[in-house]
Amino acid sequence: MKTDSAVQDGILFVRLSGDLIGSPDTQQLLQNIDQHLGEELLHCAVDLSGIRYINSTGIGVLVSLLTKFRSRGGELVLINPADHPRKMLALTKLNAIFSVADDDTSAAQLLKAAN
Repeated sequence: MKTDSAVQDGILFVRLSGDLIGSPDTQQLLQNIDQHLGEELLHCAVDLSGIRYINSTGIGVLVSLLTKFRSRGGELVLINPADHPRKMLALTKLNAIFSVADDDTSAAQLLKAAN
């Protein structure tokens, strides 16, 4: 899995590609997010359009990220999940918990409205 992150207008945008399956890359992702949380960021948008496959560990990572931001009074939005992640979110009924946006602009609007 590849990870790229950038902060824009107080929102942490994380772009993932490959497979979200709990590999060592997952730990690096969580550490990267924790570093950004030290910057007092409350909003995060995770782009899942490049994720081909996600398993239960990957779902757990997303839930963990959501919990990290919500426990600080913030919010997390998923951007354009690819077909398999979208199906997994529906199968686990987590699509009722996660907000999903079509693109970066929609994600930023959702996060700003969450304030």
